[in-house]
Formats: sequence, C-alpha cells, structure tokens
Amino acid sequence: MSRRIALISEHASPLGAVGGIDGGGQNVYVGQVARHLAARGWDVDVFTRRDAETLPEIVHWQPGIRVIHVAAGPPCFVPKEQMLPFMAEFTAVVLTEAQRRPYDLLHANFWMSGLVAADVKEALGIPFVVTFHALGKVRRMHQGDDDRSPPERIAIEARVVAEADQIIAECPRDEEDLVSLYGAAPAKITIVPCGFDPTELGPIDRRVARLTLGLPTDEPIVLQLGRMVPRKGVDTAIEAFAQLVDHHEWSGGRLLIVGGESETPDPALTPELGRLMTLARTLGIDDRVSFVGRRGRADLRTYYSAADVFVTTPWYEPFGITPVEAMACGTPVVGADVGGIRFSVLDGETGYLAPPRDPVAVAERIARIVADPALHARLSRQAIARAERLFTWEKVTASLETVYREALRQRPAVSAVGSTGGAYLGPAATPPTAVVDAGFEGAVAALQATRQALGARIVDTAATLTECFARGGRLLVCGNGGSAAEAQHFAAEFVGRLRPPAREALPALALTADTVTLTAWANDAGFDEVFARQVAAFGNAGDVLVAISTSGRSPNIVLALQEARRRGLRTIALVGGDGGAAGEYADTVLAVPSDDTQHIQEVHLVMLHLVADLVDRAWRRREDPGSPQLATAAIGPAATPVVVSVGAIAEGPGREPHDADGVFQLTGNGHARSSR
Repeated sequence: MSRRIALISEHASPLGAVGGIDGGGQNVYVGQVARHLAARGWDVDVFTRRDAETLPEIVHWQPGIRVIHVAAGPPCFVPKEQMLPFMAEFTAVVLTEAQRRPYDLLHANFWMSGLVAADVKEALGIPFVVTFHALGKVRRMHQGDDDRSPPERIAIEARVVAEADQIIAECPRDEEDLVSLYGAAPAKITIVPCGFDPTELGPIDRRVARLTLGLPTDEPIVLQLGRMVPRKGVDTAIEAFAQLVDHHEWSGGRLLIVGGESETPDPALTPELGRLMTLARTLGIDDRVSFVGRRGRADLRTYYSAADVFVTTPWYEPFGITPVEAMACGTPVVGADVGGIRFSVLDGETGYLAPPRDPVAVAERIARIVADPALHARLSRQAIARAERLFTWEKVTASLETVYREALRQRPAVSAVGSTGGAYLGPAATPPTAVVDAGFEGAVAALQATRQALGARIVDTAATLTECFARGGRLLVCGNGGSAAEAQHFAAEFVGRLRPPAREALPALALTADTVTLTAWANDAGFDEVFARQVAAFGNAGDVLVAISTSGRSPNIVLALQEARRRGLRTIALVGGDGGAAGEYADTVLAVPSDDTQHIQEVHLVMLHLVADLVDRAWRRREDPGSPQLATAAIGPAATPVVVSVGAIAEGPGREPHDADGVFQLTGNGHARSSR
C-alpha cells in the first residue's frame, strides 16, 4: 500500500485544546488517526488553519507526522461557521505542497476540508476519502434558525459526497443520513467508529480517583464532559440532576461539568457556561453543580474513573467520543438515544439510553444505576469489554486502512493539470497481475486469520446444527445479495449433501428462496421484515437460524435474529469486522476478522462448507451404528476430532418424532453436545 497521506482538518488541529467552542472530538480524531497511521508506517501531513500569530508554519509533531499551519484568513480564532471565505487560500497551500511532495491520498475531515480535497482532486487527480463528523442537513433539522452554517454548506456537502472516492460514516445512523439526505452511493460508504487509546484511558480505582481530585468518596458523582455549546444538551444533564435531588431523594451527590475555553470557568469566554450557571441557580442546585473548566487529556482518565455515571445528552450526535472514553474507564453511560450514542452505548448492557431533552428519563436511569451496586459493577465490566473489543484507535486505524486501500485501488491512471499551470502525473495504473496477486493475498490472509480465531467455534456451530437435526428441528437461513446466494447454497447442502456418499435429507430452508413471499411482504409492509416474518411462520423453539451478513448491520437480518430469539430458536450470525448489530443478537457469532466485503463473503463460503462437512460426517454415523467413527477436519491449528454416535432423536416441538435409533453425541475441541 502507498504510504503518503494528507489529513485535512481546517478548524480542528490535533494540537488544539479540547472542550472549547470549536475544540472537541474532531481534534482527538485527527490526532489519534495521524499517530496510529504513523505507527503503521505512513508519512502523515496534517493541514489545519493557523489561528494564532505565534504558531510556526510547520510543527514536526511526532515521528512521521508534520502539522502544517495554513495561512488562510487572519491568524486568530475564527468560528468555523465563518471560515468558508478562507478556503480558497487554504486550497492553494495544499495544492502547492501536494505538487512539491505528492500525496497518494487525502483524508478530509468536515465539509470545508471536503471542499479543499475535492478541489485538489480536480486539479491533481489525487483520490480522497471524507469523514464529515456532522452533516449540514441534520444540523439544520435539529437547530433550525440557530444553525449559523453558511447557506452554501448543503450544496458543497452534496458535491463532496458525489466526488469522494470513499466516505466514512461513524455509525449506522450517519450512513442512513448520507444515503437518504444526500443520495450517497452505499457502495462508497464504510462505517468506521471513533475510538480511544488504551495507553491513555482505562479504569482507575474510584476511591483513588476521587482522592486525587479532592472529591468526597462517599456520595454519588455524575460527570458531564465535552464542548460547551447548546446542542450538546448540558442543560438536560443539569435538569436531570435537579430531578435526582427533588424526586429521588438525593441528599448528597454532585454533578461535575468539564469543558470550556479556559481552565477556570469564565462565562465571558464561554457564553454557554453563563447560561448553564444561571440554570443551576434557578433550579436551586448551584451548590451541588461544579463547573470545572477545561482539562487536559492527561486528566480525563481520573475524571471518568471518579464518576459513578457519565451522562451525555446532546440533541443529535454524529458519533461522540466521550461515551466511548467513559466506557473504557469502566463508567456506565446514560446517553441520549441519538446518532452515534445509540451505536456505542448498548442499552441495558453498558449503560442506558434515554430520549433527547428528557431530564426525567435521564434522572431515572442514573438513579437506577447508582442505587444498585451489582448492576453498576455489571455495566462497568461490560462497558470496558465493549470499548476494548470495538473502539480502540488501533482497530479504527486498521479499518481506515481498508478504506484507503479501496480508494487507492480505484484511483485514475490519467494525468491532470493543476490550477497553478503545472502538470502532475497521476498515480500509475495498477497492473492487472498486481490486482490478481493482491486479491489472492487478501483472501488467504482473511482465511488464515479466521482459521486461528474461529476454528473451535466452527466445530461448535456444526455441533449445534447436528443436535438440532437430531431432535427433529429445522434450519432456517437468510442473507442479502451475495449472502442470499450463500444462504441458498448452505440450505441445499443439507437437503442434498456436500459430498458422496448420499445420506438422508435434512430439513433446511433458505428464507431467500420464496420470491412471492419476499416481494409481497416487501411491497405491502416493508423489506426490513421479510425474514422476520418467515421466522415467525416457520420457526419453532429448538430450531436454528443462521443469518449471513458481511456487515452485520442489515435491518432485515437484525430483525430476523430478534424474532428468532423471541421464539426460542438458536441464533448463529456469519458476519465480518466488528459484527455490527447482528452480533448483539446471535448466540454464536462467526465474525471474519476483515473489513473487505469480498473477502468476508469468500471466507463465509469456506466456513459454510466446513460446517456442512462436519454435519455430514456426524450424520453418516447413523449408517454405521456399531462403533463411534472418528472423523478429522483440519480447520484449526491442529486436526479437530469429531466423534458421533446417533440414536433415538427426541421429538421436536410441534413436530412428528424423527426416525432414528441410539443416542447422539458430538464432541469437538472439548465441547460436548448431547440430545439426551
């Protein structure tokens, strides 16, 4: 892969302060992505606007990373809503640098950076990806007349969406908004969340954290941390705390509010602070609300760990890094049920979701967590596990590299003439043989990673299906697109057989095969329920549903898994990457450790063949009931024995008894399954 990249972030510098009016998650995002790309061998330049006279033109920030302060507009703070007139100057600087030291790729952050990247691509042919971090149409829907964005924003965002080589959505809702509001091509969108750095954030003993901050150790503490702007909904957190005092009998306790333009809270510098302080006084809780001011990154771990609950209640939120950071420190989150918070916080698992602008609901959920130490401990453990499993910056950057690889694969081979009159020869076309080599190497790498990660789980999956058939149960399979074809293929292996000799037919049904039901229900009710409806019709307790989805985020797959759980079916999800929402509703998750859709599908087919092979081997033991047969399937680091003995198969719920004799047992990698 090529290794020179420009990160464009016109208003959010990785060197900037976090918590101010324009200092927030994007600063963290750009800085962490730059650092982790550099650690993976990239040469990184970060372009950001020079907003102080004392800033040097170039800062060699860390090995492999330069921060370039672009002279565009006055060298002082300018609200981002007023920066558009300076973007032509900004683009000229990026063009000059890109001609002097050509980049392989641009990664734009925010819509104005997207405009710069689109103009540079038009002039020099350099491909670009974009992370919007927020969308103008969504902002306007939520803020109305309070939205100060320039009117040109919407048209510019539409252009950037159309011209970007790849688009990074930060959560499923972000993806939905890009498609429905801007007509983005779904094939160009990849969901890559924000993250946290485990070397920076992690749990500290709560008592130690409180003593460090000079806080009481014997009363509840609620934390709110972030930018001090109205849309972040800090007023909802204050009103919720007043509810705790007035209606939940909190005689003690404190709400900490961290953020602002200075370390000492100053309403003159941060007008929103003045409004919030007045609200606390009006509610009679100003003695219980501490406005802490801005704090450095090094202090955040202590604040997160000191709190019983972290509360974040914005009106809308494209992603939101702070809930993930709090979870990484083991602090349960009560968050607004919007945008990325809905994605990062699992309701009832790592905290609770509440409707936006609903302080009564927020207070109820905070009180529930604080009143139940066992619940708090469980939410804390699960929060840490989820953060570490899905949201480290290392995993985020690895996913970004997959997006970059796709953008680079599509780059044009023609030359382009720059606006300055100089000619830039676009990157050379990739030779067809190199494409073939890369395709095979990617498939082999995905297979090897899956073998190491999922070998034993594949054996367990085969055991689950064999036990289901042995008890007279039925297999249901569903998927979309290429996964629909794999679903039908998988079902056919059981109705027929994987390889000779023949064996009796096993009841497997592909929910993708009945076109009348699919099209009728999709037309009359909606496509989201086409599989769930069939699960309701055909599924019984003890059956198995196998759901196949490369992303794990297809609504009809998720709803089918939910319906299957309600009806007592065992659920198995074949997915990729982080597993998406499907992974949350499956009893067994076979997640291919890859973000490449093609390779995920390729590995899915191999896994399905392996499962079918193992079930075949187990079932054929019925034809030789004398002594257990030892069948070996090389799917893990070592050969995996599968011992089967088939006999009297129990009557399935609502079914006739299945004809068989003896007792069924399958053992693989020490995992036993029995129909007894």
